[in-house]
Amino acid sequence: MFVATSVSSGTVVLVGAVFLASCVEMVEALTIVLAVGHTRGWRSAFEGTGTALLVLTALVAAFGPALVHVPLSALRLVVGGVLLIFGMQWLRKSILRASGLKAKHDEDAIYEESVATLRAAGSTPGRDRIAFVMAFKGVFLEGLEVVILVITLGTSAHQLGLASVVAAVAVVLVGLCGVVVAKQLSSVPENLLKMSVGVLLVTYGTFWTGEGLKVRWPGGDSMLLGLAAIYAVVTWLFVLSLRRETSAQTQRTSA
Repeated sequence: MFVATSVSSGTVVLVGAVFLASCVEMVEALTIVLAVGHTRGWRSAFEGTGTALLVLTALVAAFGPALVHVPLSALRLVVGGVLLIFGMQWLRKSILRASGLKAKHDEDAIYEESVATLRAAGSTPGRDRIAFVMAFKGVFLEGLEVVILVITLGTSAHQLGLASVVAAVAVVLVGLCGVVVAKQLSSVPENLLKMSVGVLLVTYGTFWTGEGLKVRWPGGDSMLLGLAAIYAVVTWLFVLSLRRETSAQTQRTSA
């Protein structure tokens, strides 16, 4: 019973981290693809998107299995450090945005900027190289971060297949949403998703760094849920503190 609970806890955190991270990155990629398709035609946009997805899939297939041969303690120590860096970056930006100290990520603005860039480039007959490159670059660069997370999380948890499937499901769901709404997904609460991903990445980073250093966590993998709860509370306290500080500074300035 205890073992089943431990495995379930680790799996829940893994699935949540990969799924949310994939959704966030693919929403940003989808915004670019939609701008390319509406402005310069869907053929080159789909070709660029498909090529990028194939390259990203090849990266997972090539580098994921190779990491299995790395000693587990060393792998988790390195992966833990990488996830801590990624997670702290995501948390820092989302905390600043939630507290009003940094402008929120605006998919509408990104969409309009992409459209303006494409229109300024002019039209080309036949296959549109500019549209292909822009769609490829948008999907590849956003997807590369997902690939890194899938490989590191999946191999360290010995669940690369599960992580890959979860990421693929997220990509398909975001794509289907894009087909349904036929526009940028500006209504998605992206900052909340990024904050959640940041909490999960820091949670896994802390856990696996400890594992690499031979730390014995109380409750085994179940400690992941405890760490996630702690980091979520600390993150929200940071947001509240910064909001109060910002409000106080605004009042002093206006007085």
